[in-house]
Amino acid sequence: MTADPLPHSTPRQARIAITVFFFVSGFTYATWASRIPTIQQQLHLNEAQLGTVLFALPAGLMLTLPVTGYLLRHYSSRYIMLAGALLFNAMMCLLGFAAFTWQLVIVLFCFGSSRNLMNISMNAQSINVQSLYNKSIIAGFHGVWSIAGFAAAALGSFMVSLNIDPAWHFLSVSIVLTALILYFFPHSIHQQPVPHERKSRFSFPDRSLLKYGFICFASMACEGTMYDWSAIYMQKAVHTTQSVATTAFAIYMVAMTLGRLTGDKLANRFGIKQMLWYSGIFIGCGLMLSSIFPYPVTVIIGFMMTGFGVSCVVPMVFSMAGRSTKLSSGPAIAAVSTVGYTGFLIVPPTVGFIAQLSDLRWSFGIMACFGLLITWLVAQLQQD
Repeated sequence: MTADPLPHSTPRQARIAITVFFFVSGFTYATWASRIPTIQQQLHLNEAQLGTVLFALPAGLMLTLPVTGYLLRHYSSRYIMLAGALLFNAMMCLLGFAAFTWQLVIVLFCFGSSRNLMNISMNAQSINVQSLYNKSIIAGFHGVWSIAGFAAAALGSFMVSLNIDPAWHFLSVSIVLTALILYFFPHSIHQQPVPHERKSRFSFPDRSLLKYGFICFASMACEGTMYDWSAIYMQKAVHTTQSVATTAFAIYMVAMTLGRLTGDKLANRFGIKQMLWYSGIFIGCGLMLSSIFPYPVTVIIGFMMTGFGVSCVVPMVFSMAGRSTKLSSGPAIAAVSTVGYTGFLIVPPTVGFIAQLSDLRWSFGIMACFGLLITWLVAQLQQD
């Protein structure tokens, strides 16, 4: 860290600036997601082909994690965040102009890579802003990310109703968000890498960070499962209509957003470790309730509990990892993310395999064990 991390700004200005970057991240990603059905139709892709194409995004994200860790050990996180944000918006813009499937795959890979570049450095910046305050504020950044997702989804629905082509939709959004990026960037934190961290390659989390990584793994596994399977669970295990299934997923998203917006107050009152422990309980009980009692009301309550449970786990763990004495915030978060994102990617497909062998109720029941894993790992942290 430089002698003066805010030479031309106040802590409040830095907080607003990083909040804007979280908003840009959420809005950009949800803007793309809101037009996937339209792009599928334009390129004449069936579900299997679309699933294969969409895999390019997480592949780009995962394969560039080592690159991001390396860059954060050599350069200030603010410049990596700026480059990632500009590339993220540029790639979103290009997604709308992809005329062939192979073009979409290449741009999606770059879209995932730039998202990783932006998000890891953005989280490192949020931890540096957190260090300027004597109370928890970090969950609020992720709450804004969720709000941005809702806003982008609403705009996407409006664009679809007007039959606006994704290319022009993405271009207009990209221009506005790029302007926000450039306007607020000067108020970001001036963070410099620690000299002794200059290593030639990315390092896997050491033992002190590995527990944080496993907590993120468990939480992201449950979060990814809810994204991919909650609506299907409502239709196939609970036998509801598609509209009820969509409503149940929306309730889960609202619960997760509210959890992030209130998470800082709870962390300030009860402490981060205690909050993580209760988060694991909520995740485990919510998924188990949905599995044992497959009725609309009980499953929706279970989804709400799960949404509250997963809401603050990742930001709070990032906050703890960012205080590592062996690595500065950027490389520490990159290392923990390597483990955490693996859960987001590999566990949801496993849910499908389990469902094929038994049924979705068994899948969700097994997923509840990840909540218990979180509580156990947090208890281990308390003993360290």
